[in-house]
Amino acid sequence: MLAVPFSSIGAIALMALLHQNVSVASWVGLIALAGLDAETGTVMLLYLKLALARRRESGGALGAGELDSAIVEGSARRLRPKLMTVCCILFGLVPVLFSHGTGADVLKRIAAPMAGGVVSSFALELLVYPVAFGVLTRGRGEGAGTAT
Repeated sequence: MLAVPFSSIGAIALMALLHQNVSVASWVGLIALAGLDAETGTVMLLYLKLALARRRESGGALGAGELDSAIVEGSARRLRPKLMTVCCILFGLVPVLFSHGTGADVLKRIAAPMAGGVVSSFALELLVYPVAFGVLTRGRGEGAGTAT
């Protein structure tokens, strides 16, 4: 659930940078961004859980080092797919942001929140989500401190 607010930071920042007002078209871009980021955030969580499960199967109880290495492994496996997603979206939307002509004003308002949100989502998904996963996993007693 952290994906949507974190991506909204970049979306609103780029809209402010481009001096765009909130409109129906910008809400369409925000809704599309929310769907994309909810999906990529869920996939990141899945990768982290799978890496943690692999560590548990191979070694039993997890210490602090094993939990951290499982989180790094899960995040590293997600880096390339996330980078490919962000690049594809940006390669498609950046030309729209600089277009002129019929309908460009509406398309710019859809593309701006998506482009800004995808950039902030990329950084936050690879930096904040793994840390939050580690803190929550340790808080539930599944990570460090369970090995005796």
